[in-house]
Amino acid sequence: MAAVSYATWMLEQEARALMTRLKRIKPFALHETMVPAAAILPAAQISIEQHLTKGRRELRRLIERYIRWLHSPTAQSASPAQAQRLFSLLRLRFNTVLTQFDLFNDVLTQRSEHEIGVWLSGLDVVSADALALPGHYYEVPPVICYLDRGAGAAIRRARTRLPGGGENPVAVIRVPRERMIGSGIASSLIHEVGHQAAALLNLANSLRPVLQGMQRGSGSHSAVWSLWERWISEIVADLWSVSRIGIASTLGLMGVVSLPRAFVFHLNRDDPHPPPWIRVKLSCAIGEALYPHPQWERLARLWEAFYPLSGLNAAQRQNYDALQATLPGFVALLINHRPKCLRGRSLAEALQVWNRQPHHLQALFRLWQQDPSKMYRAPPTLVFAVIGQARADGRLSPEQESTILGKLLTHWALSSTLQTAADCLIRSGPRQLPVTAQFQQNRFINYSLRRMT
Repeated sequence: MAAVSYATWMLEQEARALMTRLKRIKPFALHETMVPAAAILPAAQISIEQHLTKGRRELRRLIERYIRWLHSPTAQSASPAQAQRLFSLLRLRFNTVLTQFDLFNDVLTQRSEHEIGVWLSGLDVVSADALALPGHYYEVPPVICYLDRGAGAAIRRARTRLPGGGENPVAVIRVPRERMIGSGIASSLIHEVGHQAAALLNLANSLRPVLQGMQRGSGSHSAVWSLWERWISEIVADLWSVSRIGIASTLGLMGVVSLPRAFVFHLNRDDPHPPPWIRVKLSCAIGEALYPHPQWERLARLWEAFYPLSGLNAAQRQNYDALQATLPGFVALLINHRPKCLRGRSLAEALQVWNRQPHHLQALFRLWQQDPSKMYRAPPTLVFAVIGQARADGRLSPEQESTILGKLLTHWALSSTLQTAADCLIRSGPRQLPVTAQFQQNRFINYSLRRMT
């Protein structure tokens, strides 16, 4: 067999084997086992399946075109090296398809875990609520959550580039398994949601010119304002978290960054994250600006007692003194910022923080103690804010908190699943869903939710 024809035969066999393996990649709906309440919402599942199906379809066409090319006159005159180079590009594309499949497979496989799968579905609902912003400032993308080791959370934002190319169809949030379940998980979760919201509103880019102006006009503190600019992406995400769940955000943050002293004070000017010490102080200052109350000063003093500034060298002490000196002005600039996308509203106004004031949260907790069913009908982020406030006030033990949140996450997952099913029936038309059937469906939903409380 001639060298060229043998090469053609060998590469065709490899291409056909590639096609065979590609056909074995099935939609998640055909091989992921999970109870309905643990499933991701239809919008997220449809977006993921459409994205992955498109990638498989395009790769299949490329493989078929390559096999046809191998039998063309052009290929007969090409060298084996040229034919091999084209095949190697196909293999790289195949591995990209697998990488993107595995990215979502890792997320969805956890939905089959007993109890954890349903709780993750509940966290999806919390994330959607945290991302929603009255005023229709942006289109809310689907969000799905999964657990992983480590103390911190992370997000792969929707509409960003996936490994190997293509736009991510959903936001994927990794939350630390060690935080399941307590109100601290909301702090990590909603901080990551804040990254997605900030990207949709382009907040960091709208704030940077303002902060650059502060650098030019602040004299000896210009270097400090450059640090606030460097850290603005993480700071906006922290603002989002505090605005949604109040003091639960700061307490959760303290739990994450309570590290050995050297790490808490380490200031790296190339790191987009503020040092833990000033980050907690900033969270308290944001809380005080949004919800004036003595609890923020008390929490800030506690943090200083845990990690006193005494013992720092002169340069470190100078840096932290300068950061604290500019802190009030920076927080005022932040919460009063009016980007064009908010159509004249400040961040504090758009985030509607009035219903997260401590006295309001405390009143709700007392009300829910008398009638727990009202808690199950409240927005998830408001519930986390109330529970976090109760923990901060010493009115709820960690054991009680974990039990209640487990029930709530299950409730939100079940409620979302049943409501989605009901919506599908209603959209099928009046002939398929007579009034009696709709009435029975609503009775079933209400009965199921009552059992959760």
